[in-house]
Amino acid sequence: MEVLAERVQTHARDLGATFAAFADLRALPKEVRKGLPIGISLGLALDPAIVTEIADGPTPAYAAEYERANRRLEDIADGCAALLREGGYKAEAGRPTVGNVEAILLETHLPHKTVATLAGVGWIGKCALLITEEYGSAVRYNTVLTDAPLPTAEPIRTSRCGSCEACVLLCPVDAVSGREWTPDLQRDDLYDAFACLDHAYDLVQSRKIRHAICGMCIAACPYTQRYIERARAAPVGPEGAST
Repeated sequence: MEVLAERVQTHARDLGATFAAFADLRALPKEVRKGLPIGISLGLALDPAIVTEIADGPTPAYAAEYERANRRLEDIADGCAALLREGGYKAEAGRPTVGNVEAILLETHLPHKTVATLAGVGWIGKCALLITEEYGSAVRYNTVLTDAPLPTAEPIRTSRCGSCEACVLLCPVDAVSGREWTPDLQRDDLYDAFACLDHAYDLVQSRKIRHAICGMCIAACPYTQRYIERARAAPVGPEGAST
């Protein structure tokens, strides 16, 4: 079990992942996890030099980084799934959220951040982004579902945001409610996804970018700021960051 886990994590890093963590999904409905009990949370940290530039909104460089991360995460998930299938296990590679969002509800059947919290990667922030201790919310995610016997982590079930309201105060459309996350909360309890998306669509024209993205709350997060400061002190690319 441990040998297989190390092989998967090494393979994921070789393909460009910042980290790979394992979650027990058996408490979730079978239909959302395709009947498979294990989720592999794949994370790719965004370039801190680019993230630091989006405090006032997205830039063309950030949009390009967003695309790069999504493409790389597709390849990483495909590669990890192929490795597991070669070993005789079932494995289904996911796609980054941009390709899975339901147009009406703006939600996914199995959010990558849900798998990440169950894998002990981080918690959900007040702006509904996943926050990690090491990279803040400057991470893109993908998921592989499998029946491989991988050792799973202890889930994170409590927020570590505390009294921080950086993302609440910064949001230009007041989309963030300010409530602190617990696993039983619904997305709408945390933030207004439609207000956020409407603003992001406005930015497509005003910022001349291809995707409806904002990113201001990513840059505002104190955990993200610590990631940026560490990178300034000892510059490394997001894929070369320690895990």
